[in-house]
Amino acid sequence: MKKFIISMLSIVLGLIVGGVILKLSGISPLEAYQVMWEGAFSQPNYISYIIIRSTPLILTGLSVAFAFRTGLFNIGAEGQFIIGAMTAAYFGFVLNLNPWIQIPLVMLMATLAAAFYGGLSGFLKARFGVHEVLSTIMLNWIALYLSNHVIFIEGFRRPSMETTEFINPSTSITILEDWKISDMGLEWLSRHEFWQSFMRPPVNAGIFIALLAVVIVWIILNKTTFGFKLKAVGFSPLASEYAGINTRIKMTQSMMISGALAGLAGATHVMGVSKNIAVLAAHEGYGFDGIAVALIGSNHPVGVLFSGFFLGALKYSGQKIQSSLEAPSEVIGIMIGAIIFFIAIPSIFNFVLKSWRKNP
Repeated sequence: MKKFIISMLSIVLGLIVGGVILKLSGISPLEAYQVMWEGAFSQPNYISYIIIRSTPLILTGLSVAFAFRTGLFNIGAEGQFIIGAMTAAYFGFVLNLNPWIQIPLVMLMATLAAAFYGGLSGFLKARFGVHEVLSTIMLNWIALYLSNHVIFIEGFRRPSMETTEFINPSTSITILEDWKISDMGLEWLSRHEFWQSFMRPPVNAGIFIALLAVVIVWIILNKTTFGFKLKAVGFSPLASEYAGINTRIKMTQSMMISGALAGLAGATHVMGVSKNIAVLAAHEGYGFDGIAVALIGSNHPVGVLFSGFFLGALKYSGQKIQSSLEAPSEVIGIMIGAIIFFIAIPSIFNFVLKSWRKNP
C-alpha cells in the first residue's frame, strides 16, 4: 500500500513539474493536459495506438521488474529487446510455414535468443563476479551493432535500403490484417464507426501475450518454489547458499527469464507492428523505458501492467501538445524523469505518510 501511495504521489508531482516547465515555456499547463487527455482517449484509434505503444513497455517492464525482484538490476533489457527483434525479423523472413507453426516457432526462437543473451550477464556475475550493470550496458551496445551488421546480410537486406526485408505474412500477429482491406471487411467496418476507427492502426495480438506474461510472472514469483528460491537468492545470496540453493545457477536463470521477457517484447513489436528492422544510430528506448515502467509499478507484475499503459498513454498523447500547442516534446521526458526521481527517494514522502496516519 505504501509503495502504491508513493507511486501515485510521484506521478502527481511529476505532472506538476511538467506543468511548471510548460508555464515557463509560455504554455498553459491546463490547456496542454487537456490536449493530452483528448489526444489519448477522444477517439477509438487513439486508444489502439496507446495499446500498441504500451505492449513492449509492459514486457520490458516485466523484464526489469523480474530482475529487481530477484536482486538483480537488468539495464540490458534494451539489448535483449534488440536481439529478440532481430531474431524474429530474420527467422520471420527465412521461414514460411503454416502460421500456426510459424508464429509460435519464430516467437520461441526470439525468446530463446534473448534469454541466452540475458543469461550471459547472469553467468558473468555468478562465475566471475562481474556486476550485471556493467555487463548489461556493454551488451546493449553489442546488440545494437550486431543488429546493424545482420541487416546487411545479402538476401536479408532490402536492395538499396538500410532495412531488412519484411517478414512473411505467415509470421504476422496483426489482428484481421487481410480482412480489414477486403471488400467484406471494408463493408462491415463502414457500418460500425467505432470499430472502423479502432481497427485502423495495426492492432495485434501482442497485448494478449503481454497479459499472459503478467499472469505467468506473478505465478512464478508468488506461487512456485522456483520463484521463492530466486527471490531468496536476491534477498541474501549467502543465506540461500547455506540453505542449499545453488546461487550461481539461480542468478543465471533469473537473468535468462528477464532477457526472455525483453526479447518477447522485441518479437511482438516486429511481428505485430514494424514487420522488419532498420539500421539504428541509437537505441530505440523500449528497454530503458522498461526501467521506468518497473519502478512506477513497484516491481509488481500487476503494477507493471498499469504503469505500462500509463507510460504508453503519456508518450503517445505527449506528441499532441507538440503539434497542437508547439510545446517542447522534451516535457514528457522531464515528467517521466521527475516521476522516477521522486520514486527513487521515497524518504521525502515519509513525513506526509506519517502525518496522514496521525490525522486520517
